[in-house]
Amino acid sequence: MPVSRARCPMSESSPMKLRNNFHKVYSSLLLVNLASLLLLSSIVLATEADTSTQARQLINEMSHAGRQLNYDGIFVYRHGNRMDTMRIIHKANGNKEQERLVSLTGSAREVIRDSESVTCFFPDNQAVMVEKSRPKKILSTQLPEPIEKIAGYYAFSIGGKDRVAGRSTWVVNIVPRDDYRYGYQLWIDEETRLMLKSELKDDSGWPVEQILFTNIAFLPEVPPELLKPAISGKGYTWYNNSAADTTPMAADKSGWEVTSLPSGFMLGSREKQEAADNSMPLEHMVYSDGLAMVSVFIEKVNVLSNPQAHPTKIGGVNAFATYANGYQITAVGEVPQKTVRLMANSVIQNR
Repeated sequence: MPVSRARCPMSESSPMKLRNNFHKVYSSLLLVNLASLLLLSSIVLATEADTSTQARQLINEMSHAGRQLNYDGIFVYRHGNRMDTMRIIHKANGNKEQERLVSLTGSAREVIRDSESVTCFFPDNQAVMVEKSRPKKILSTQLPEPIEKIAGYYAFSIGGKDRVAGRSTWVVNIVPRDDYRYGYQLWIDEETRLMLKSELKDDSGWPVEQILFTNIAFLPEVPPELLKPAISGKGYTWYNNSAADTTPMAADKSGWEVTSLPSGFMLGSREKQEAADNSMPLEHMVYSDGLAMVSVFIEKVNVLSNPQAHPTKIGGVNAFATYANGYQITAVGEVPQKTVRLMANSVIQNR
């Protein structure tokens, strides 16, 4: 849930409202591939030898399956008190992937993703939002070295077997060793190794987000028509941010720094985003412990009063925004509220 870049009144069809909706919808697409996104590299786990080896093997095979399989499935996405039913079609094409996500309940929404862009259609608003596509391999460069260090922050184990969508699955438990990160539970298809269910768990073990496939078909080929949007977008208002300039930044080129981090979290990337609407540039820093990710956004704002710091929450995604010297500082990620609050409040400008 990045900071909105729009500069217009809040309305059902405003770019700010649509961009917020875009990130809510696209988060569903990303969560379907949560395990693949977060666990692209081998992770050595300091648990009992037999379950450690089995868990590592299942995770590696699951990561490969998420990128290499063609499938058409229906899943339920529960976040907070909200539940949505969606259809996803995924096509593997060498090193490239294509996906189409269709909302089957609530407001009509549709997302098309490829290696270049993510396009979200909002028929209720007669609008389309286009953003740059983020490569799924981004976290592979953010794993701490040596990767055995991850075992200091999480314990992994095999939780037995279960059934999801009529298919036999292995259950993998991921338990944090402190309260600055969430736990995970993954249900991995025994035959194909695709993730069929996932739960993001708070410190009490309660699932705050859940993905559950109710039906899935594995396809030898994906017909091109299945990846085309049912909505043409003709006559819609298009908000295209895919041309926004994003420039990687070296640490010594930025005056901003997060000074308080939970153990294990490291800076993975830093960039400055120039929006297509000529609004103020946005500095974006990404921190990771090798599994969880937190984004920190810093943006110059024009305010007439002294705004107050405020937390927000959507399912398992927590955000905390604060203000200092004319800048809005927002930390957001699938981590507990105390983590984003700690990080946002510790941002300083060195020069």
